[in-house]
Amino acid sequence: MLFLAPNFLGVLAFTVFPVLFSIMLAFTNWDLRLHNMFKDEPLKFVGLDNFTRLFTEADFTRYLGNTLFMMMGIPFSVGGSLLAAMLLSSDTRGGGGRTWAWLLASGGLVVSVALLAATGLATTGMTILFVGVACGILAMGMLGGVTVYRTLFYTPHFTAGVATFLLWKKLYNPESGPINAALQPVLDTLAGFVNKQPPTAVSGLRWVFLTGVAALLLWAVSKLCRMWNEGELSGRAMVLPMVLLTLPTVVAMYWTQTRGMPGYVLAGVMGSVGVWVLLRVFVGSRAFLPPTGGEGLGTGLMIALCAMTVQFILLGFSAVFANLPAMAADGLEAPKWIASYDWAKPSLMLMGLWGAIGSNNMLLYLAALTNVPGELYEAADIDGARRFQRFWHVTWPQLAPTTFFILVMSTIGGLQGGFEMAKTMTNGGPAGATTTLSYFIFIEGFETGRLSFAAAVSWALFILVFSITMFNWRFGNKYVND
Repeated sequence: MLFLAPNFLGVLAFTVFPVLFSIMLAFTNWDLRLHNMFKDEPLKFVGLDNFTRLFTEADFTRYLGNTLFMMMGIPFSVGGSLLAAMLLSSDTRGGGGRTWAWLLASGGLVVSVALLAATGLATTGMTILFVGVACGILAMGMLGGVTVYRTLFYTPHFTAGVATFLLWKKLYNPESGPINAALQPVLDTLAGFVNKQPPTAVSGLRWVFLTGVAALLLWAVSKLCRMWNEGELSGRAMVLPMVLLTLPTVVAMYWTQTRGMPGYVLAGVMGSVGVWVLLRVFVGSRAFLPPTGGEGLGTGLMIALCAMTVQFILLGFSAVFANLPAMAADGLEAPKWIASYDWAKPSLMLMGLWGAIGSNNMLLYLAALTNVPGELYEAADIDGARRFQRFWHVTWPQLAPTTFFILVMSTIGGLQGGFEMAKTMTNGGPAGATTTLSYFIFIEGFETGRLSFAAAVSWALFILVFSITMFNWRFGNKYVND
């Protein structure tokens, strides 16, 4: 006990006591503007006033929306980590003359870019930098093998966070940043190409992406109906995934109508989906007895959330092509990134994706891939399985426990994160576009001095994290164990 006492006292002083004190604080009116050494304002017990104020505080719901919006990058970061782990699970070292052929090609590419720069190629410095770094990584990977790539992929994770954020802030500089320096010539070329095309031909491409939204909706609905017919999904568990799947289509209908486009087209798509559901549910034959309760809700939600994310991305591309002729007429300019209200959150999400692909998730997937029994791959090869079939029916099911753990931890980190990069790069701006709940707690507690309200926000965030985590364990852990 004597040796454990320092650690035990540290936990009591810096963990247990602050938690208990914050609970008490959330039920008082402690405000540093009223309770300080210069004012003798008595501390009052206000009950649930701080918590009820959350429902009337516009900033709370707005910053909660910012937090949830930035969490849309979690599926892409998890998928990127899995892809990186699969690529890094095999040796990339070149053999024989192949190594030197790639090295000579890389050197020739660097020399060619240097010659083009000498003859007046625009953005010469950035082009040489990007191409040189890419070729250098390729050459080191072929000489040193997969260990080099694993080290490079994991480097952003153990690099100091503030230093990384400051680096990306320089990269995102709209005037002198290397990203815009390399992107602007491409946009100028694209604007010239678009201006030469009929405006209706370019803007009409938006219907290609809207068709993709409808096709993805039909695929996801068909998948859910098939699960229902096969006894893997209960009727009650179909409701929430169906609602989530229709949200992008409803947004698309509203967007097309507000721009004078025929919204009845998408209304027809919605009607077709409804008829499709009725046919699949009531006409399709049930192979098993219908499950009861919330059976299959976790799988249904996963399908719906992934499909919904891709649908919103397609809607974004549709909006871009709808406005592209008008934007190209005035010339396309590179984004202002973190200085723009519309681009600030996507900028931070891109930076987070870059860092998350090579993070601990990649290491977890690497470890999980090594534990997949080789006999399963041999059986799949004997059955004539292709590469994708090997992944979908062998690798992916074996990675279920790891994926479940990563999703739970990523969800918790997404709800609690966002403070460091927002504080370092944007100070929560512009106009609060990058302020998350964790940063909102800092603002309320240490900038405005409303400590009691900040404590209430902290416990509201805890309840949110706890509820979502319990939901994941309730509906996700069952399928992992099965």
